[in-house]
Amino acid sequence: MNKPLRRIAIFCALLVLALLIRDNWLQYVKADTLASDKENRRVAIERYATPRGNIIVDGKAITGSVAIKNADYKYKRTWKDGEMWAPVTGYSSQIVGATQLENLEDGILTGNDDRLFFRNTLDMITGTKKEGGSVVTTLNAAAQKAAFEGLGDKKGAVAAIDPETGAILALASTPSYDPSTFAGISTKDSETFSKLEKDKDKPMLNRALRETYPPGSTFKVVTAAAALENGIVSGIDDKTDSPDPYRLPDTKTNLTNEHGVCKNATLRYALMVSCNTVFAKLSKEVGNEKMREQASKFGFNEDELDIPVRAAESVYPEDNRPQNAMDGIGQASNRATPLQMAMVASAVANDGELMEPYMVDQLRAPNLDILETHEAKTLSQAVSPETAQKLQEMMETVVSDPQGTGGKARIDNVTVGGKTGTAQHGVDNKEKPYAWFISYAKLSDGSTPVAVAVVVEDGAADRGDITGGGLAGPIAKSVMQAVINSKK
Repeated sequence: MNKPLRRIAIFCALLVLALLIRDNWLQYVKADTLASDKENRRVAIERYATPRGNIIVDGKAITGSVAIKNADYKYKRTWKDGEMWAPVTGYSSQIVGATQLENLEDGILTGNDDRLFFRNTLDMITGTKKEGGSVVTTLNAAAQKAAFEGLGDKKGAVAAIDPETGAILALASTPSYDPSTFAGISTKDSETFSKLEKDKDKPMLNRALRETYPPGSTFKVVTAAAALENGIVSGIDDKTDSPDPYRLPDTKTNLTNEHGVCKNATLRYALMVSCNTVFAKLSKEVGNEKMREQASKFGFNEDELDIPVRAAESVYPEDNRPQNAMDGIGQASNRATPLQMAMVASAVANDGELMEPYMVDQLRAPNLDILETHEAKTLSQAVSPETAQKLQEMMETVVSDPQGTGGKARIDNVTVGGKTGTAQHGVDNKEKPYAWFISYAKLSDGSTPVAVAVVVEDGAADRGDITGGGLAGPIAKSVMQAVINSKK
């Protein structure tokens, strides 16, 4: 063979070798990655080739599937009371994909999870139609309805937890959206999604998990805990030696109070009427480092809280002395999600033990075999049982005493502990405040079936009428009542 032909032959052999290497790379090394790539249209076609499994609340499906006339996709997702449940389920859309439980548990819902491999293999051999599994949530339908209807046309959110297990009982956010309206692949579905994305009221924002707010006076429960745990105050009925007004440290700014006679008030009275001066002074005396430590025990500054949907991080910041005093009354750079403040109430109600919040109780195969069951876990011991008992006494006074700010949350024959909050925000606090309320309900048998946090962004109300007790308290009451009634 002459030299030019030999070179051509070698070059062709190298091309064939490169092709073989590339082919084997794609088939054996990259196969799994390509098979699950969201840009691979076959993945979406397979996802919607059969009805999805369902998300379950109180033993009933809140989702479904419907057959559609489409060359590629055979079924699309449907929801019952979609607006109410969207903050729990998220959406599953043939246009934009999936979010929240619909995304995180997609393998179970489509039937493609590795734990279903044996069943799928048998179905393939027997010719049985493939089915998706189900996701059983911890949600209480009555509590969710009370939360959603209580918020009504107001912007806001509700989170409710079982303090003894960490199970999430309600997770509402308004305004909301109906995932069914863009579950398909039509032009109308696309237009609906685009309109929702551009809506200035952000209906697709999960305010219960993903929005942080200044917690306002509800945070005074944490400050009280820090003061008691660090020995700044020993008894809740001891005088706190607090001036009124209180000059913020290192400044010439005086902090005042909205209600009550707060000069030298006791800790119990200060929480009952929400004395800013007392808690700002206590936060200064505890100090920023110890305040951060206490807040962290309640769940603040945790950037990986998955329920399994990831919640935004609630933050008690590193701050200077005057800012730390304001952080202690839930202002300045202090930020919290409604879920976080429900965790605070939950830990207090559960004798200081903070349980890890979770929203999925079980994952089930199509034949109802249980694939996975969640086990309750302790997240932290937020405060000692002794301190928790003192905090409970104080929070119960907020609701039961005629002078207390939480009277609208009272429930007959039930012990309710609560704390109101009116959080200032905006440049120079010119925006209308957020109304907060956190609470728990204790039954005559000593059990505490529910802890709740409510926040209302009510731009329609008169500024003077916005109070945690007035706007948020009645919503918390209805959610607690719904949980209690479901236990009967």
